[in-house]
Amino acid sequence: MRRPVSKAIIHGYMAVSTSNVSDALDRLGIPCEPTHIGALWEGCKKVVGPAMTLTLAPLENSHKEITTVVGTLQAIMDAQPGDVLVIDVGGRMDLNTFGGVAGATSLHYGLAGVVCDGVARDIDEYKTLGLPVFGKGFIHQSVRGRVGYVSHDTEARLGTNIVRPGDLIVGDENGVVVVPHEQIEAVLKIARFVKDTEDGVIAAIRAGGDPIEVHQKVKYDDMLKRSA
Repeated sequence: MRRPVSKAIIHGYMAVSTSNVSDALDRLGIPCEPTHIGALWEGCKKVVGPAMTLTLAPLENSHKEITTVVGTLQAIMDAQPGDVLVIDVGGRMDLNTFGGVAGATSLHYGLAGVVCDGVARDIDEYKTLGLPVFGKGFIHQSVRGRVGYVSHDTEARLGTNIVRPGDLIVGDENGVVVVPHEQIEAVLKIARFVKDTEDGVIAAIRAGGDPIEVHQKVKYDDMLKRSA
């Protein structure tokens, strides 16, 4: 069952980086493998929001009655405003995962952005729309007739990371991380602590402090050890 995420939580995650979030996940012992997924153009806005998942697969393993285009549009229409569309295509790099028409539809339905475990096209259109889109790269070739729709609003993957509907997706210049919905508040609390600590270290060094002593004072090397 999907749980609502408050605006305060969204704003909180907007104020920390995916590096901070990754550190918090490490401290809590929550798996967070690198996805090699990033923003698809310089200046792409950060994205934070609950996941609406979409899974695509080779034609022989997909629905015969529902095309990729129809399945993608249905996932967008079934999403809640502020959701992030997460597209699992198994990391394929040889075909488009998401295009401009779907991008315009996503914006129309109030989605916060899109994360593809693959490549996307129509980057110029996303830039014009102001829609954040993250992926492994870009391509011109269409997805139509090459893969098919499997399901949406069900468990999916970004790389080796499992994504369930409602898990929080955070993407910025450093990459994309997945926060289990049960741990959203706990992860944010530690991410804020990590950011505040690192900001304090930088401020102390700029004020003339010895860099090694400053790091040792906050036990920087131990920050990511699992809390009891």
